[in-house]
Amino acid sequence: MRIPPAEFLALDLEAHARLKGVPLRDVSVVDLPDGGDDRTIADVRRLLEAAKARAPVSVRALVGLRLFLGRLFRWDREREPLRPLYELPYEMLSEARNATVHAFSCMALRRRPGGYRLYWAIYVENVSAFTPLYMAVIEPFRRFVVYPAILASIRAGWTSASRPS
Repeated sequence: MRIPPAEFLALDLEAHARLKGVPLRDVSVVDLPDGGDDRTIADVRRLLEAAKARAPVSVRALVGLRLFLGRLFRWDREREPLRPLYELPYEMLSEARNATVHAFSCMALRRRPGGYRLYWAIYVENVSAFTPLYMAVIEPFRRFVVYPAILASIRAGWTSASRPS
């Protein structure tokens, strides 16, 4: 679910200082039930990796199409996935740079009554005059297919991992 950026910007995060001046594109959240007192962003990172491995066909097809177009139009140097910049106990920041965007992905985990809230913010710097057009074209796919599928998978994994054995 998308939220107004103000809620995310009110969090005390290292990313705010590091990305000062980089436009915040959007923020999504997912509420994660239960989980115990000692959950960290490392738990989310593991669930994120698992989510990528079992992504729905629609997401895999969109990522495959983007990789194909990136090779065809030479947008990408080699295969550049998100590169981790740092990981703190409750926050992580990754970066991707190619001929279309210079993007940053920030995830932050916060304890709430009854569980946690995971924030996922995307920052994007223009790298050319093509960046705004590119972002406009991929917006519906990011907003309605890719991000909801990834966040739903993280929530399902979290819920499954939170159940007593």
